[in-house]
Amino acid sequence: MAAAIETKLYVTNFPSSATRQQLQQFFSRFGRVQECASNLAVAAIPEGLPIVVTVTLALGVQRMAKREAIVKKLPIVETLGCVTVICSDKTGTLTKNEMTVTNILTSDGDMAEVTGSGYDGEGDVLCGHERVTYDSHPLISKIVEIGAVCNNAEIVNSQLRGQPTEGALLAIAMKMNIPHLREQFYREREWPFSHENKWMAVQCAPKYNPNEIRLYIKGCIEQILKLSKRYLHQGAAVQLTDEKHREFMADSNQLAAKGLRILAMATGTSFEDLTYVGMVGIIDPERPQVEQAVAQLKAGGVIVKMITGDAEKTAKAIALRLKIYHSNDLSVSGEDLDHMSAADIRNIVSQASVFYRVSPKHKLTIVKALQAQGHIVGMTGDGVNDAVALKAADIGIAMGQTGTDVSKEAADMILVKDDFYTIM
Repeated sequence: MAAAIETKLYVTNFPSSATRQQLQQFFSRFGRVQECASNLAVAAIPEGLPIVVTVTLALGVQRMAKREAIVKKLPIVETLGCVTVICSDKTGTLTKNEMTVTNILTSDGDMAEVTGSGYDGEGDVLCGHERVTYDSHPLISKIVEIGAVCNNAEIVNSQLRGQPTEGALLAIAMKMNIPHLREQFYREREWPFSHENKWMAVQCAPKYNPNEIRLYIKGCIEQILKLSKRYLHQGAAVQLTDEKHREFMADSNQLAAKGLRILAMATGTSFEDLTYVGMVGIIDPERPQVEQAVAQLKAGGVIVKMITGDAEKTAKAIALRLKIYHSNDLSVSGEDLDHMSAADIRNIVSQASVFYRVSPKHKLTIVKALQAQGHIVGMTGDGVNDAVALKAADIGIAMGQTGTDVSKEAADMILVKDDFYTIM
């Protein structure tokens, strides 16, 4: 500072009609002043500061490792301490991703309860307190059949290979003593699940009658009902009216309000000839200590938001239990975001605590909108659909056990035991 003032005074007082010798003396002294200023600047910064900072960050990484969190880059430890918003995927992050079907609701309005958990076939399907078999209730059996055939998972020695949602559907067939149901069909074509369509379909034929072409489809109820022209009622296909559509959606909302994920089923010979047959409700328990972690994050001034592809009622029910969402809070769908301007999105993301029916592009939009407002954003997730947002966030946090390779590659930090509380 002193050197800068001295330089300013000297330049100000320098005569305008200077000789060559005077100019040489000026620049000589000016150089010494600048050298002095540089020396002062260097002296003000301790020589060992970079080493101290590096060691401190390394100790932070070591401490995180003891808590079973793998940090890929040293500066991430500092970033984690500066986070102002945590955007968390729901399934597999806030919940265990251990799916179990608890209810089956047919298009006839019959409700069945499914007991037992896991993939060992223990449990029953009960309708009116009576055990359902493959032959005793055709409509429930049709729902189970669609869920098992329109499915790519496998259960081997009580261990799941594939998606937990599909594993839950196979488990129902095992509880009804028809574990090899899928093997009774030829699969001719598959339409994989996509976040845009939100359904999966297969074209198949029963081995006992290969000429009988069937189309089985499962997915979110909004899309399945939109594609369906009819619904099964007392064994006959009946026109699906707007009134009946609203009734089925109300049934879905009742199950979703309990925190269940809803998966609807339909069948036909083509996409232009689909008949709705019913839905299943799937429970996915919350991870232990998540509620406590959310409370501590909020107490520390960190905002927590849930981002999920599930239905609104399901998302709100889980977020309410975890204290992420309160009854007066705002919730926004991915479709809502599609119809907003950039300015509206920036405004809405700061207000909403739950985002539902979102796709990977919506997750990225939310993260970038928060960053545009000056937030330091942490994103947690475990799936391929989380990878883009994990990469874009200031700190991406992936699950080590249930997380996909893509999500772990995109993340800056990996929670070895999938414990959300670790980020505390």
